[in-house]
Amino acid sequence: MFIATLIASEKLGQGDISAAADRIAATGATPGTISWIEDGVACDIAFDGDPKAVRAALEGAFAGTDVVVQEAARRRRKMLIADMDSTMITIECIDELADYAGIKAQVSEVTERAMRGELDFEGALDARVALLKGLDASVIDRCHAERVVIMGGARPLVRTMRANGHDCYLVSGGFTVFADRVAEEIGFTRALSNTLDIQGGVLTGTVARPIVGAAAKRETLLAEAAAHGLDPADCLAVGDGANDIPMIEAAGLGIAYHAKPKTAAAASARIDHNDLHALLYAQGYKRADWVA
Repeated sequence: MFIATLIASEKLGQGDISAAADRIAATGATPGTISWIEDGVACDIAFDGDPKAVRAALEGAFAGTDVVVQEAARRRRKMLIADMDSTMITIECIDELADYAGIKAQVSEVTERAMRGELDFEGALDARVALLKGLDASVIDRCHAERVVIMGGARPLVRTMRANGHDCYLVSGGFTVFADRVAEEIGFTRALSNTLDIQGGVLTGTVARPIVGAAAKRETLLAEAAAHGLDPADCLAVGDGANDIPMIEAAGLGIAYHAKPKTAAAASARIDHNDLHALLYAQGYKRADWVA
C-alpha cells in the first residue's frame, strides 16, 4: 500500500481531493482511505497501484500544491540527512562572503552553475574560495549575524524527528564556520562540512582536504544508517543542488527542495511550493505533534 500526500501552499478543497482520487484511479490504481493531516492544507490518499504512475498523474495537477508519494509502511523516516545552503538556511554562504568582498556576482554565477551540475563541485569550490583570499576572517561572524536565516520549517522538522528518537545530520559542501552554528541552532545531531583555511586572521583562499562533496554526503547517509542498524530506505534526504543527488538517490525518500532541474529529476519527490514543514506532513506528523 502507498500514500499520496497533497500539501498546499494555500488551500486544498474537497473538490481537489476528489479530483486527485480520480486521477489516481485513471492510472489503474485503486484509491483507498482519504485522511486529512491538517484540514485544507495536507491530505493523504491511500492507494494500491504503481507509485510512479500516480506521482506523474498528480504532480503539477493542482496549483501551489506539492505531492509526495511513498510506501505507507515507511513514511515515518528514521533518519534525516540534509544539505545546508538554500535548504536549511535561505542563503548560499559563500556568495554572501563574496558580497562582503565586492565580488558576489562573479562568485554566485559559479555557485549557480555548480549547483545545476554544469561544473565539477570540488573544482568550483576551490575556484570560488581562491577569490576570497585575503578577506578578513571577522567577516564570517558578521555574515552569520547579518545574513544567515533559518529556513521555514527547519527547526520543527529536525526537532520533531529528534523528539521521536531519530538522528538528523547536516552534511554541507559549505563551511564549518557556518554549518556548526546552524546545526546547533536548529538541533541537528551532528554536522559535517568543509574547513576554510585561515591564517593570521585572514582567509588563505584554500579549503582543507578532504572536500565534503557529493560522495561524502552519500557515504554519510549509508554509514550512519548502518551504524544505527537502519535500511537506507528508512532514511530521508533533502537538498537542492547537483551535489545532493547521490544522497537523494540513496535515501528511501529523497526530496528535491526548490531544487535545480537535475536534482528535481533525480528525486523521489519535489517540494516546489512549500517550506520544510512539508516534510513533516509527508511523514504524517500533524501540527499538534510538531516540536518547535
